[in-house]
Amino acid sequence: MQTTFPLQIGAIGNVQDLSRTWTGKVSLAVGATAFVALCAHISFPLYFTPVPVTLQTMAVILVGLVLGPSLGAAAMLLYLAEGAMGLPVFSPHGLGGIAQLLGPTAGYLFSYPLAAAAAGSVVRAVRVGQSKLAAAVLAGICASVFFFAMGAGWFAHLFHLNFVAACRLSVVPFLPGEVLKIAAAATTYASLNRGHRS
Repeated sequence: MQTTFPLQIGAIGNVQDLSRTWTGKVSLAVGATAFVALCAHISFPLYFTPVPVTLQTMAVILVGLVLGPSLGAAAMLLYLAEGAMGLPVFSPHGLGGIAQLLGPTAGYLFSYPLAAAAAGSVVRAVRVGQSKLAAAVLAGICASVFFFAMGAGWFAHLFHLNFVAACRLSVVPFLPGEVLKIAAAATTYASLNRGHRS
């Protein structure tokens, strides 16, 4: 039986095959939401900010890279809908459900469809030699701009802070980890592409 989970070795070919049918697209989107939900539960709170460290942004970047802009964004919209319905897909360090979509991390969450679309668009538009790695890194950086701009913007609004103060609490502490997450997502995507070509 063919798997619908997009991150298995050789999955780029599977994704291309599955994305040709409506049922395949639904399967890929549901699998992507499960992957992001799993990464959301790898979560560590920080004492100085209500924004926890999670692997969600890495997952969103990888979903965008693998599924492409349209399906990646659709999967992330489905993820937000699942969370709004009360399914346990968000980080456990939040209130869950609609409350989490109005809380301190709401800006990050609402950036996910745009970030996935950006990652998928950039990696398909940019050509850097024969390797997909450099294009995937650039795509991850573009996606992260959405994460941090929307995350800090909402944080500033919610807590009545200026943007610089909001960035100190919701962006700066997460930059080193984001570099590692971009590298992990880009390396995984490039490896999947190499496996598909071979």
